[in-house]
Amino acid sequence: MLVRSASDNYLKLIVMNLGDMSQKMVASSPDTNIANIHWVNSRRLVFSTSNVGVVGQGDMYLWSGLFAVNRDGSEMMKLAERSAGKTAQDIGRASSGVLAGNTHFLSTIASETDDIFVVQPVQTNLGEFKAYNLLRLNTRTGHATSYQRPGNTNEWLLDQAGVPRINVTEEDGKTAVYYFPPGEDKWKKIAEFDTFGSEEAFAPEYFDGDGKLYVKASKGKDTESIYRYDLVNNKMEDKPLISIDGYDFEGRLIVDAAHKKLLGVRYVTDAEATMWFDDERKKMQQAIDAKLPATNNFLQFAGHGQMRYVLVNARSDLQPGQYLIYDTTNGELTRLGDSHPQVDPAQMSHQSMVHYAARDGLTIPAYLTLPRGAPKKNLPMVVLVHGGPYVRGATWGWDPSVQFLASRGYAVLQPEFRGSTGFGEKFAKAGWKQWGLAMQNDVADGAKWAIAQGIADPKRICIAGASYGGYATLMGLANDPDLFKCGVDWVGVADINLMYKADWANDLPAEWQHFGMPLLIGDPVKDAEQLRVTSPVNIADRIRQPLLMAYGGSDRRVPIEHGQKFRDAVRKVNDKVEWIEYPEEGHGWRLLKNNVDFWSKVEKFLDENIGH
Repeated sequence: MLVRSASDNYLKLIVMNLGDMSQKMVASSPDTNIANIHWVNSRRLVFSTSNVGVVGQGDMYLWSGLFAVNRDGSEMMKLAERSAGKTAQDIGRASSGVLAGNTHFLSTIASETDDIFVVQPVQTNLGEFKAYNLLRLNTRTGHATSYQRPGNTNEWLLDQAGVPRINVTEEDGKTAVYYFPPGEDKWKKIAEFDTFGSEEAFAPEYFDGDGKLYVKASKGKDTESIYRYDLVNNKMEDKPLISIDGYDFEGRLIVDAAHKKLLGVRYVTDAEATMWFDDERKKMQQAIDAKLPATNNFLQFAGHGQMRYVLVNARSDLQPGQYLIYDTTNGELTRLGDSHPQVDPAQMSHQSMVHYAARDGLTIPAYLTLPRGAPKKNLPMVVLVHGGPYVRGATWGWDPSVQFLASRGYAVLQPEFRGSTGFGEKFAKAGWKQWGLAMQNDVADGAKWAIAQGIADPKRICIAGASYGGYATLMGLANDPDLFKCGVDWVGVADINLMYKADWANDLPAEWQHFGMPLLIGDPVKDAEQLRVTSPVNIADRIRQPLLMAYGGSDRRVPIEHGQKFRDAVRKVNDKVEWIEYPEEGHGWRLLKNNVDFWSKVEKFLDENIGH
């Protein structure tokens, strides 16, 4: 487990003996955090490092590295470099062939071996991602073996013996799935489809020990489910194995790799949950839930069939995460610690999923958080718009930004506007080419619903968000000036056409720019007029409300030029615009000092404009 040191505030790797609860620090770094821990086998661990919270994105000059150590702290080995031209404090002795610093952990192997699998990204001359190379790496010697790939691979799936079996490539707007049959010497293409918008598309999820492939697909239905894929006859089974009514499957399969058995599934509806197929684990879940009725309790089992101790992660909308050990021999729970020990659940606010009708009749899901102890009517409200935008914005649970706003007395509405994923194909496709149009109406209709329910004070509603949420903030102020009294935009898109600009400052993948964006956002030629009138920078003169803008000087996802162009345009007609710039930050704030500074300014801004 990772424990933050009181002396230098860095995360250290601690191994705990569950028999007597004794602890031993086995890995630390003098200049950064230990991160991403994995058991290689019952004796050895592998880990990397992380500068998140240590330096801003613009000051990042070290890789995360890759290291291995025995559980007693002995035989520390450096497997991949951290240094990228500047001095890094080394951890452990170097292996015989230290790999490049862009090497990343992929998976362990079911058998009791010292080997792991790692991937290395292949880049074009312009620095764009092209493919992942796969290597099998011995964590004691550093010896690595590479594997043939059939094209520009972005995903590898391995069997339980550690043999690559499934490969997914992406090239020129096409996705292909390959299979490496036992006893053969080359990859076999089993499917190919358009990367964006194909009804025949499926996504490999897991390759089990009996040679069965599990995939996620819609198969002509509105929502995606888990199906078995027959690799002998090269076809998907007709009946889904796992289907969640009203939701796309999002989650993962839980398997016992040692015994080649599917144990259960982690999935998401309004909240995350677990479904067990294994009777023993199902009974264990019920026993733990009875002891911890106020939280969602997620169980993690030891490998290789060991069942006495179970790690429990208990969390909810009020509880960020508490870790406990469940002893199956006596049914006792022992608390290990909290992910956020300074957060008091008794001071947090409840979150719930709600639904409202958009103006065209489409049902929009949303999450609503009401301040604890406040009257439930006529509240000041922040409509918090998620980024992406073609992702799911939230699931039920503790969110620091939401809880911050609620603690200051604001109701918080998080709309899952059309185009958000997880709610079926029809809902997702309803958001295609709807930036600033129907997607924006969904956000406004959520605020109007809250007013009609008596929840929100119509004179005290602010819109806020980051990335696409920042874009929606600017469009909301322009489209609905009587509804939104102020706005908070951080790292928000302000000029859609800038997203199509390919240069060193823009890190959007080329495949997405060339094939995804024209389909989902708009074609820069065919839809030029629509993109012009739905780009905030071109309608800045319509925004007269107070506006707080914050951007990172090192942001490559939404370069600061977006914010600067819009700021200069809007200030010609609006003197109530506050500008914040963090030169060292990227697409969001990594540093505590900047998070404190930003949210302190947000608190003051909201209090002045919609507060009491």
